[in-house]
Amino acid sequence: MKVTIERAQLAKSLAHVHRVVERRNTMPILSNVLLRAGKSSVELKATDLDIEIIETAPGDGKQTGSTTVPAHMFHDIVRKLPEGAQIELQSAADGTQLQVRAGRARFSLQALPETDFPNLGAGDMTHSFNIASGDLKRLIDRTQFAISTEETRYYLNGIYLHAVDDKLRAVATDGHRLAQAEIKAPKGAKGMPGIIVPRKTVAEVQRLIDDAGEEVKVELSATKIRFSLGNAVLTSKLIDGTFPDYGRVIPAANDKSLVVDKSEFMSAVDRVSTVSSERGRAVKLALTDGKLTLSVINPDSGSATEELEVEYGSEALDIGFNGRYLLDILQQIEGEKARLKLADPGSPTLLEDMEAAGALYVLMPMRV
Repeated sequence: MKVTIERAQLAKSLAHVHRVVERRNTMPILSNVLLRAGKSSVELKATDLDIEIIETAPGDGKQTGSTTVPAHMFHDIVRKLPEGAQIELQSAADGTQLQVRAGRARFSLQALPETDFPNLGAGDMTHSFNIASGDLKRLIDRTQFAISTEETRYYLNGIYLHAVDDKLRAVATDGHRLAQAEIKAPKGAKGMPGIIVPRKTVAEVQRLIDDAGEEVKVELSATKIRFSLGNAVLTSKLIDGTFPDYGRVIPAANDKSLVVDKSEFMSAVDRVSTVSSERGRAVKLALTDGKLTLSVINPDSGSATEELEVEYGSEALDIGFNGRYLLDILQQIEGEKARLKLADPGSPTLLEDMEAAGALYVLMPMRV
């Protein structure tokens, strides 16, 4: 293969695909990115056997062909080349090396043949729909923070995507908090199986979505999902597990309503948490008529309190929350005000965005 490609184009595509490649691999080929040169484009492909990403960049192909080279080293080389450079890529006749030339810079990289490169293969997809990139981004942004990182509960290590009536709903939980977001179901999503999209896949889609244009094509089956975002196509295996019946933990009878100014509340929670030795230490909320007192007590360093004027007319209540979890949820609130629906100090609290429908959050309390 022999192809010339503009440095910015190659760097952008490599920045997308190289992230899928793990730093340590038992199979050498999995450390490589596949380059396939056509007459007017270069296709780049990487995989970790669970995710596969293919991106196409414009190029001037003088000789079609393919090879694979170490992904992270190749990315570092291209990233360090000067802006505006024209990069020439040429593979050796025996396929063991790739020559990289740009201006006076010359690199020779060890290569492995394309025949060794694995193909994740999508197989038959049972459902297909187009979704506005802004809607997909909103579903991910509103729920991603609540994905569990506890590997023993692997079925919580992703976003549960499913159709409910005429809605497409995304849910994530780590057992301490739950996030749910939904949009009107796109045409073709109705009847789709409930699927769990892995955390790593979610993160890659989130990074690609800004370059996706107005729409993203989503194809899925019970075992795999494929996203077509602009010049990139990402295919991923799904988590093989059963997502819990999350509806059981969403409180329906919380009768105490607290309305707060989101910015004021976030700032106050952040300030009182400063004296905590751990970000996760409980912040106590003491509620009385029209007033909220936040406090943190740290036996090792001191204490902090702050009062806010709020909309609250129910009986006095003291309840504690993980300060970091509370801030994570408040950051997702789009409007200026947030509503907390409370029951008692030991029951989950429901948080709602008063100005943006389609999203809700549940937070388990802590003892204070």
